[in-house]
Amino acid sequence: MPMPTELQADKKPRRTRAKLTVVASAPALPMPEQGQARAVIDAVLPQVDAGRFAVKRVVGEALAVTAHVFTDGHDKVRARLCWRKEGTDLWQEAEMQAEGNDVWSASCTPDAQGRWRYTVCAWVDHFQSWRAELLRRVDLADILIAARVGAELVRQASERADGEDRAKLASLAENLRSRAETAGRATIAEIDSVSLEVASIKAAALSDDLAALADRWPDRSHAVWWSAEGLPLVVDRARAAFSSWYEMFPRSAALEEGRHGSFKDVQARLPYVAEMGFDVLYLPPIHPIGRARRKGRNNTLIALDGDVGSPWAIGADEGGHKDVLPALGTPEDFRELVRAANALGIELALDIAFQCAPDHPYVKAHPDWFRKRPDGSVQYAENPPKKYQDIYPFDFETADWRAMWLELKSVFDHWIGEGVRIFRVDNPHTKAFAFWEWVIGAVKAEHPDVLFLAEAFTRPKVMHRLAKLGFSQSYTYFTWRNNRHELMEYFTELAHGPGADYYRPNAWPNTPDILNDHLHHGPKAIFMSRLVLAATLSASYGIYGPPYELLQGEPREEGSEEYRDSEKYQVRHWGELTLDRKDSIAGFIATVNRIRKQHAALHSNASLRFFDTSNPYLIAYAKRDPDGRNAVLTVVNIDATFTQSGWVHLDAAWLGAEGSSFVAEDLLTGQSFDWQDGGNFVILVPSQMPAHVIKIRGNA
Repeated sequence: MPMPTELQADKKPRRTRAKLTVVASAPALPMPEQGQARAVIDAVLPQVDAGRFAVKRVVGEALAVTAHVFTDGHDKVRARLCWRKEGTDLWQEAEMQAEGNDVWSASCTPDAQGRWRYTVCAWVDHFQSWRAELLRRVDLADILIAARVGAELVRQASERADGEDRAKLASLAENLRSRAETAGRATIAEIDSVSLEVASIKAAALSDDLAALADRWPDRSHAVWWSAEGLPLVVDRARAAFSSWYEMFPRSAALEEGRHGSFKDVQARLPYVAEMGFDVLYLPPIHPIGRARRKGRNNTLIALDGDVGSPWAIGADEGGHKDVLPALGTPEDFRELVRAANALGIELALDIAFQCAPDHPYVKAHPDWFRKRPDGSVQYAENPPKKYQDIYPFDFETADWRAMWLELKSVFDHWIGEGVRIFRVDNPHTKAFAFWEWVIGAVKAEHPDVLFLAEAFTRPKVMHRLAKLGFSQSYTYFTWRNNRHELMEYFTELAHGPGADYYRPNAWPNTPDILNDHLHHGPKAIFMSRLVLAATLSASYGIYGPPYELLQGEPREEGSEEYRDSEKYQVRHWGELTLDRKDSIAGFIATVNRIRKQHAALHSNASLRFFDTSNPYLIAYAKRDPDGRNAVLTVVNIDATFTQSGWVHLDAAWLGAEGSSFVAEDLLTGQSFDWQDGGNFVILVPSQMPAHVIKIRGNA
């Protein structure tokens, strides 16, 4: 080690004090903007794909939000749920409550349709932290010091407060400070009286009134937000969550055999649809039908004279997607049909199928909107082994895609102008996802009351993506879920799985494309049981009629899901339709729909719960209304041929029964049973009634 430079041989070393120099260098990572912000928001639920897509609710439906919130050390945190409608800057707020294990919860109920935002803010609350510390203190001197600290916190709150709160907090702060200082000057001789005063000061400082007042004016200068812009929320009208659909072909609505039906014939059938209790009447495409490569009856490749073709082969000399088939009537006839339906509480839903017949005007005007084959001809639609020679799909990779997107949006705009607010979209999974996100967003920005149903029977992830992109409702796999295990597993997933916040199921036991084999030549009971399942498991459901209520179950050939003599390719005659027609279950359908409308428990899927049964051919489940006080219990015999019996094991408290025994009233038959918590014996004879739909009525 080198010697000090000033050290002399005949002198002692001189002591020097080392000077510490701090050199600030640029940090490897930038510092946070809010280094004093100590609260942590670790998660906010629900959210869809980290906020990429919107959670969905309807007007009047609560959005329950949970957040994981904590901080370092032992200080107390507070959190608030914040929400606002897009286009406004004012956040509404609700205090979140601690549920334990750093989980906080609150809910909000948006009061208007449209797009909203919600988020969570949190902060370390020094007043609540001080209050918790004071509660534990017992030493007199500690209490007095803490009281003076608290007085300062209350004074600071007064400066943030408005109106009467400002004066009250200032007065309470001064009173607390003054009493604490006075007590602190007491002598030893005054210890007994001081002890009583300190206890009184502590009680005053911990009063609920003071806490409530101070809590209204927290110091949020170091608050953190989950996200400043918030997570997206789409709020629809109530019909997006609860609806009953009836599908019919207008061209088959005529009473007279052999006559092509019209809008006026559909209008004449509206009272029948209303009597059955449906609130959405869905019409397949009503546009001009192509003549080139027209399909014949039962999907034959050669059309004979008089064959009317498929309504999904859209476009001819008479026009395209914005026009009506002349045989159905005029645009004014259609507008009158919309008005007449609305007067009966029915909305008209229109099919939107973005595809063209070979003679659609678009094919000639915009040939680059369609994909070409090597020989230069337009590529028709295929889903091997199926071929649709009468349909040309749009090419969503066309260089002219912007013009095509705008034109397709104008189709929605046109029919919205004609009074339509619900669209059933045909095969959306065969069109570009980016298009759907854009067009649905654009339409709903202008018309937030418009609803879209996605008819996509495809892979689960694709169906879910479409729902995320904005479709209000989605078809389901219900048609192919038949045994108890399949039904329980599938509807548990729909009601409680990760898609529950954005995927609204719409269950159909049949469609013009799907006559499932369990309906082939099926007895009346299978049509009744499948309808009860669809109508009570799912808040939204639909049927394709009149074939469904008239128990039509003959396939085109054995093993096929196509109807024989399908209305997709020909006009059918159904005769006079009434609720009491002997070969129809229309009256039964009316009863089920009346039950649905009268019981709020069936308006949502969120509370769905299955109950154990001792017989695999019996399925039991219930739903509760939002306040949890009223439940509807359904038990179905899924064997349409044989009588089935067994024990249904119930939770009386969950069902809202006042005691361990209760009266179970069957809303389908009017029968009543004395049931109890636990096991209850059920026997269902399919030839009489294959299901119970039960309302709990007080004590037995």
